[in-house]
Amino acid sequence: MLNKKVKEIMTKDVITTSPDIDVVYAFEKLMEHKISSLPVVDGDELIGIITATDVGHNLILDKYELGTSVEEIMIKSVSTVSPEDSIEDAIKLMKEGASSGILNQLPVVEDGKLIGIISDGDIIQQLF
Repeated sequence: MLNKKVKEIMTKDVITTSPDIDVVYAFEKLMEHKISSLPVVDGDELIGIITATDVGHNLILDKYELGTSVEEIMIKSVSTVSPEDSIEDAIKLMKEGASSGILNQLPVVEDGKLIGIISDGDIIQQLF
């Protein structure tokens, strides 16, 4: 299983947001689709990511002003994988994580374009 390619198990129909959307609407999209992150795209190009944890926490603390856009709060330095990377490579990258801990999902990028996303859930489903 670890030798499988990311492209074999990734989700291809990625739910995304644009940078100009209001943070509140982006959070509603996260909740509506029961997903933990939203890649931020400009056309097909990945330019950032937001997470339900970060956005929800900051909304509760009332840290955003009315009209705050996704672009203002998105994480711009996004860890990504290639569709040709192995599942083992993806797991290692998730484990290395970001400053906040383990990553739960990785956007899949090819030639600068977002083509999928792989999550810890996708990997766990392969185990059973």
